[in-house]
Amino acid sequence: MASFPDFVNENEIDKAKFIGELLAPVAPFDQKSGRETWTVAFAPDGSYFAWSQGHRIVRLIPWSKCMSNFSVRKEEWLNGAGPRRLSRQGSDGAQVPGEPREHTIDCGDIVWGLAFGSSVPERQSRCVNIEWHRFKFGQDQLLLATGLNNSRIKIWDVYTGKLLLNLMDHTDIVRDLTFAPDGSLILVSASRDKTLRVWDLKDDGNMMKVLRGHQNWVYCSAFSPDSKVLCSVGAGKAVFLWDMDKYSLIRKLEGHHNDVVSCEFSPDGALLATASYDTRVIVWDPHTATILLELGHLFPPPSPIFAGGANDRWVRSVAFCHDGRHIASITDDRLVRFWSIDEKSPQAVASLTNGLCCAFSTNGSVLAAGSRDGGVHFWECPRSVASLQHLCRMTLRRVLSTQKVYTLSIPQCMQDYLAYRSF
Repeated sequence: MASFPDFVNENEIDKAKFIGELLAPVAPFDQKSGRETWTVAFAPDGSYFAWSQGHRIVRLIPWSKCMSNFSVRKEEWLNGAGPRRLSRQGSDGAQVPGEPREHTIDCGDIVWGLAFGSSVPERQSRCVNIEWHRFKFGQDQLLLATGLNNSRIKIWDVYTGKLLLNLMDHTDIVRDLTFAPDGSLILVSASRDKTLRVWDLKDDGNMMKVLRGHQNWVYCSAFSPDSKVLCSVGAGKAVFLWDMDKYSLIRKLEGHHNDVVSCEFSPDGALLATASYDTRVIVWDPHTATILLELGHLFPPPSPIFAGGANDRWVRSVAFCHDGRHIASITDDRLVRFWSIDEKSPQAVASLTNGLCCAFSTNGSVLAAGSRDGGVHFWECPRSVASLQHLCRMTLRRVLSTQKVYTLSIPQCMQDYLAYRSF
């Protein structure tokens, strides 16, 4: 069995440029379970990078500090993650001046999920009848949510490292966290208790809704860019899509043959990438439940029976680059792959042993990947100038569903291109 199809010459695939790593401190208990980096995250404004370096500890590092030590050209990241000198407002209303500071946070238990959330003042809490709140989040507020092994969710002030909220309603490990990207501070948690829970942090962390439907552990969830749709995946073959206005199930996407463990929308919301233990990443049209592209990690492709069991090509994580043109996958075959949405073979690869998770930097120039040893590794994403066609497509798809695309009075070839059906 091979890692690449027969028509691909492995020696001709580009090698992704490795630019640096962050290592967890050595401790006497390092070889025990609990040292894994289960999650990494970038702040929406590009100011911070967070990683769970194992054994209850989360490191918050100014991204500019990381980049100043890495071998990457400065002009490639400055616009998206340069140093910030702002006067920020803390949760208590006090001004927090100066550059971002590094913090080490002891969360009290193994950390499985991380998510940054930023507040937009004009986004009112959905609980509009409540006039008094313990916390009033300002425009420059930045929060970090941590999902823990003991079923709790802790919310921290990124700029001070102060614990703000302790959310207790799950009954098992909180595996993943995601904030709505609209600045409402709506948080969704995915748990091994088979549920997703929706929290309103602008209402002091009030638990608003429980989403039930998964029959087994829930591994991951992701918001669409407009915050109207939530995707969730878990120990099962189905991909769930939820209406986040009505808190109801829209549909299930069927096509994987094993547990689905990671998911992410494209920046325009037109595509959805899901990663599974069945050795594949599937790129879907979430509007029509159509499979547009299958990114295989084992060739010849395994039969559904083989894909549904143990193999050495389990895909652990998938991430969509913010340019809307690249996807990264982490797999048990010790490779990181960078894919173009126009190709069925990787554009670039890199070596990574025991990789678990990945995320692109805010401007999409760097991929961070966490591993079982508590470390994080960084590579440059393949860079190329996006065509004007692609930029126009992304702009239109932010406001047009696939169904609306096919009502436009334009040639079908243009409709197919806008609907990503010209792969």
